[in-house]
Amino acid sequence: MARNITLIVNGVKREVEIEDNELLLDVLREKLKVKSVKAACWRGECGACTILLNGEPVKSCIVLAAEADGSEITTVEGLIKDGELSPIQRAFIENGALQCGFCTPAFTLFCHYILSTRPDITEEELREELSGIICRCGTYKQIIRAVMQAKKHYKK
Repeated sequence: MARNITLIVNGVKREVEIEDNELLLDVLREKLKVKSVKAACWRGECGACTILLNGEPVKSCIVLAAEADGSEITTVEGLIKDGELSPIQRAFIENGALQCGFCTPAFTLFCHYILSTRPDITEEELREELSGIICRCGTYKQIIRAVMQAKKHYKK
C-alpha cells in the first residue's frame, strides 16, 4: 500500500511516496537521488549503506522507509557546512583514505559520528568500532590515520 512519509535529509524536509515494504536505502537512492548511500549486500553486513538516523548510525538496507517517517537523516553530504568540507572529510582526502571510493561515504560519516561522540577514542578502540564497515580495497590504515588526524577538531 502506498503512503507518503516525511524525511529530513541533510536538513531539507522531503516528502516521498513509499510502499510499506520499501527499504530506506532504496528510497534514498532511487526516489531522493542520494547516491552516496551505497547499495551492496542488502543484509546489513558490509556497512556501505550507513547513514545517521536521528543522529545514530544505521545500515539503511535493513530499515524500512516507513520506520523512518518523521526522522532526520544525515548522509556524507550533510557534513559539508557553508560549502566547506568537515574536518574528517578533509582528513580522508589528505591521508588517501579513499581508494575506489565505494565505501568512503559510509566510513567518513561513521568516523564523524565516532569523533563527535568519542573524541578521545584510541586507535585500538577505533579499529574495533570500524569492524562494521568493509573496505574491499584495504585502506584501513589510511582511514585510521585520517581519524587520528581529525581528532583535534572534535571537542572533548
